[in-house]
Amino acid sequence: MNHLITGGQRSGKSKYAEELALTLSESPIYLATSRIWDPQHRERIEQHQKRRGKMWTTIEEEKYLSRHDFSGKVVLLDCITLWLTNFFFDNQQNVEKSLSEAKTEIDSLLQQNCTIIMVTNEIGLGGHPESEMAMKFHDLQGWRNQYLSGKCQRVTLMVSGLSLSLKDTNL
Repeated sequence: MNHLITGGQRSGKSKYAEELALTLSESPIYLATSRIWDPQHRERIEQHQKRRGKMWTTIEEEKYLSRHDFSGKVVLLDCITLWLTNFFFDNQQNVEKSLSEAKTEIDSLLQQNCTIIMVTNEIGLGGHPESEMAMKFHDLQGWRNQYLSGKCQRVTLMVSGLSLSLKDTNL
């Protein structure tokens, strides 16, 4: 089963995803994709780490998710947005190249026999981007979210800490 959890910043996505993973496994894997960009981001990462208990196995992987074998495991990938940021900046903001590389990598990951819960952001809900670079990234994120929602059996939208099921093919 693949499950995409999306929503705005501080909507409760990660907490919801962590709780879901723990209902599916006593020892889930936390696949952390973030680079540490600044002190505030480091603090946010540390808050997430404190919230998780010792039952989690954390794997830090900035880009090449499929190089790890997750067969039979429950994996929480947090988050798609930060993972895409790594491709976007490594590729000098080339959207097509970033889309292609991210698609190849996510397709390989989704072929593994495991349960993957992915957290992503709906960054296009908040208004018009202020720069060309931001517009490019909004497009990249929106296209990747659409692709992932098509690959997942379940899609959940988080708003103000509340979950709204958008897709559940298991019903």
